[in-house]
Amino acid sequence: MDLKTLRHSCSHVLASAVKKLYPEAKLGIGPAIEEGFYYDFDIPGGLSEEDLPKIEELMEEEIKSGLPFVQKDLSKEEAIDFFKKKGEIYKIELIKDLEKDQVSTFQHNDFIDLCKGPHLKDTGPLKNFKLLSVSGAYWRGSQENAQLSRVYGTVFTDRKSLKKYLNRLEEAKKRDHRKLGKELGLFDIYPEQAGAGLVFYLPRGAILRKIITDWEINEHLKRGYQMINTPHIMDRNLWEKSGHLSHYQEYMYPVKKAKQEFVLKPMNCPGHILVYKSKLHSFRDLPLRLFELGTVYRFEKSGVLHGLLRLRGFTQDDAHIFCKKEDLYSEIEGVIDFVKSTMDKFGFKDYSAELSTRPDKFIGKLKDWQMAEKILEGVLGDKKLNYKLNPGDGAFYGPKIDIILKDAIGRSWQCATIQLDYNIPERFDLTYRSKEDKDERVVMIHRVVLGSLERFIATLVEHFAGAFPLWLAPIQVSVLNINKDVADYADKIKERLLEEGFRAESDLREETLQKKIREKEAEKIPYMLIVGRREKEAGTVSLRQRGMKKMGTKKIEELITFLKKEAK
Repeated sequence: MDLKTLRHSCSHVLASAVKKLYPEAKLGIGPAIEEGFYYDFDIPGGLSEEDLPKIEELMEEEIKSGLPFVQKDLSKEEAIDFFKKKGEIYKIELIKDLEKDQVSTFQHNDFIDLCKGPHLKDTGPLKNFKLLSVSGAYWRGSQENAQLSRVYGTVFTDRKSLKKYLNRLEEAKKRDHRKLGKELGLFDIYPEQAGAGLVFYLPRGAILRKIITDWEINEHLKRGYQMINTPHIMDRNLWEKSGHLSHYQEYMYPVKKAKQEFVLKPMNCPGHILVYKSKLHSFRDLPLRLFELGTVYRFEKSGVLHGLLRLRGFTQDDAHIFCKKEDLYSEIEGVIDFVKSTMDKFGFKDYSAELSTRPDKFIGKLKDWQMAEKILEGVLGDKKLNYKLNPGDGAFYGPKIDIILKDAIGRSWQCATIQLDYNIPERFDLTYRSKEDKDERVVMIHRVVLGSLERFIATLVEHFAGAFPLWLAPIQVSVLNINKDVADYADKIKERLLEEGFRAESDLREETLQKKIREKEAEKIPYMLIVGRREKEAGTVSLRQRGMKKMGTKKIEELITFLKKEAK
């Protein structure tokens, strides 16, 4: 049985139940989505999650009855007249936008909805369903339109699959980076005071960020990248020339001052292009790999902002590789190898790719697009990377590869992106001097490895449920004293660990040892060192691993050797 058809059919049963409970409700749309379905409703006073059980009861009645789904075709005029009598203003708007003169409807029991189908034969197979949540959604995604109540649900062909999915949702709630970010002191967002979609790193979060960026900078330098930094604001004319202004203006922040208009950069590429153009280049200089941890700003709609996953200000590990045409293949292979080694470093074993091709609105020549798509597809094949085609979703200047990670509980996260661009170099007249002493056109590879640093941190938090491996943990070791007269010994151990390069703290509060241990467990610190009079006299520590695992006593030198081995 096709899950998409199953889920879309269930969305109709949801809409029918809501109309029974709230006859004044106006219907929006109710599509199947990747893991379930939703339906949008315009209801005075809205809906809340407390309403879901009574909606489910009515749905169960309809499902048990095995009501047939019956299709009926109408002319546009008949359909408009039918839904006008019912006061369904959103359905009328949808019908008017349709190009065909005929529309289809589906009916089960006395509920009739505008729909092209397909549907199940009847409601009987929908018994393994669950309504999940309620949220707000603007009609047709525009803030200019009414805000509707969106009810999410899911349905499976069998009870076991539904239970497995619901268990995964429960696990996902525990791993939610927004919740753990606050509990672990990593980051916060202050929408009322500072603005929505802008992240503040707290002390431990700033350390985590530094660990990641320090590692990544070193890896880039090892691979022949050169670090640069570019301004946060640049003149409007630069964005006009690059094409971003005409294709991306709704997401850009303009800044006007002294009769000059600037833009907070939504991308790093124009700045990197200016660095390339700051001197003449010969074939010997290429490929030239310029890398920046560049903070960008994009005006995302408030409805899509979501913790660190969707922000208005975020940092990308952005690089642009300026190439001769004959270097393209090997450079893209090198980026994919870099991505693979990075994923291995951070503990992601399962990942795949998407190849996004030419969109409807694009710049440049068709033959260049065809060549770029052929090269990306060839590299994916040679590197034996599983991928699916994503037609029409490339950037306006070139096709792209997106790397999709699977986390510890099987969810997908977008990470690295590789874009191949013949077109912006044309706009900026980017050239190099060939062996034959002629000016030749450069080709650009735009790429990120982690992508948005903030999104990658969110991915890490949820992948590890906040329990980071030793090398990533903001605080690696906490030294806890049992009684006051060994506080000096606890501090001495902490200082020794700091000298050895570990991120250590000592907790010398006059609290019970059990309370301290519970708190460090909640903070997900990898190791605790318990010290009392016996340990001080023997020059040892009692080692305890996260997860309440006792590991016996160790001499200080033995402990340091053990921790260094694990940190590597």
